Amino acid sequence: MVQTILNRSQVPLDSRDLETCRRVFDKLSAGYAVARDSDEAGRMASIIIELYRQGVRDPNHLQSMVEAARGLFETNGTPATAR
Repeated sequence: MVQTILNRSQVPLDSRDLETCRRVFDKLSAGYAVARDSDEAGRMASIIIELYRQGVRDPNHLQSMVEAARGLFETNGTPATAR
């Protein structure tokens, strides 16, 4: 029998995983006034899920990485903090 080795990105997310991703998404979308049904929200959600699947589990780290990936930094080089 051939054994399949699954890496973390192939394992389905459970409810705790999705809750973490949702909280980060909600915080970012509210902080940057991104409409939930917009293209930007879809891109942001995709980035959150992909980073989470790659092992970024800390919500604050995940938020920082999404901000960096989406270019949501202020012009002076300091990260903008979503509220």
